[in-house]
Amino acid sequence: MSGRQVHRSGTFVLSLLMAAIGLALIVQAVGGHGGVLSPRLLLGALFLAAGIARLYLEHKRGRGT
Repeated sequence: MSGRQVHRSGTFVLSLLMAAIGLALIVQAVGGHGGVLSPRLLLGALFLAAGIARLYLEHKRGRGT
């Protein structure tokens, strides 16, 4: 496995982990009757968005090479 493949695999795994953490935070905030401006809900949304954005950008970059 080349260095580039290791980097892409690591980015993929960490991006999935970020998205999963974000989803878990959102579910926990909604299940715990958190308000719309609950810090846990906002943090979950940010984690989820960052994970999905990283996955999208890595996929887009991989197609170009």
